Amino acid sequence: MLEDNEDTRMRLEAFRRVQFLQQNNRFISARDIRFGFQFNDNRIPLVNPQRGIFKPRQMRFLLSLKTVIPRPGREAWYDDQLHVHERLYRGDDSVEYDFMGTNPEAAENKWLHEAFQNQTPIIYFLGVAPARYEAMMPTFVADWDLNALKARLVFGLPLQEALTDIDLSGQTAISEYPQHMEERRYALRTVKQRLHQSSFREALIHAYRGRCAVSGIPEPLLLDAAHIAPDGNEQFGQPIVPNGIPLSKIHHAAFDAHLIGIDPDYRLHVSDRLLDRKDGPLLETLKQLKGTSIHLPQRQVDWPDRERLAMRFEQFKSSL
Repeated sequence: MLEDNEDTRMRLEAFRRVQFLQQNNRFISARDIRFGFQFNDNRIPLVNPQRGIFKPRQMRFLLSLKTVIPRPGREAWYDDQLHVHERLYRGDDSVEYDFMGTNPEAAENKWLHEAFQNQTPIIYFLGVAPARYEAMMPTFVADWDLNALKARLVFGLPLQEALTDIDLSGQTAISEYPQHMEERRYALRTVKQRLHQSSFREALIHAYRGRCAVSGIPEPLLLDAAHIAPDGNEQFGQPIVPNGIPLSKIHHAAFDAHLIGIDPDYRLHVSDRLLDRKDGPLLETLKQLKGTSIHLPQRQVDWPDRERLAMRFEQFKSSL
């Protein structure tokens, strides 16, 4: 149908716009997704700012879903961050998404049902901080349950592999519905990894007011979210603020290489390998860290966990 093909062309353009935003920024801002995308000289929104389920009037089928991190009346929004992401982390191959209200016949819930029936690829904007999102696409509605008032979502191949150009027949394609359980599980694991990285970084840098914990440099774009216990450690590697330290690129590299260490009292140590070298002002800056203390967050509950630091410091000492 011509109408279906027009919808697919618009959908493809929306996906391309979101892909561009995601490749050029650490996150997608609420402002970016409110602006939308251009199609045939028209601006089409990507989301409804007030609702989580959205179909533009120009399109036949559902375009996007959204889950937000609310901005409460206190500064530490990330206290509730893991609760918002709980369903996704708990899922094995799919994720639940609540209907809008309690009426399955509401327009938004009908859009979910149509997306389920037609295996329509959509965009899932998942909040990682207030007004900041990771875009999970392609996402598909795998089930629609009018009794539970929930839909079930599955994820397709990663974004880079999902988009295709218009073929010679004039038809367009975005992605195929993931039929196999292993494909769904792989895609969900990929989504979890991305969410872990982005949400952990946003929370950590916010707790430290956008500054490197070692140098104090106040530029978030230059900072990494360094784990104290690696995320592969099931007991201690959770993506929580006390398991991280925001570090500039050079300090992160030195920390990971055990050239600098942090003891459980938050004091900095420098390896003999660096102390014995004489090679320019940057190296001298690192050497001068010896005996100083890291900058700490305002809230003590956000300070680096002493037990994790002790384990990491043992690794530093054993590398000397």
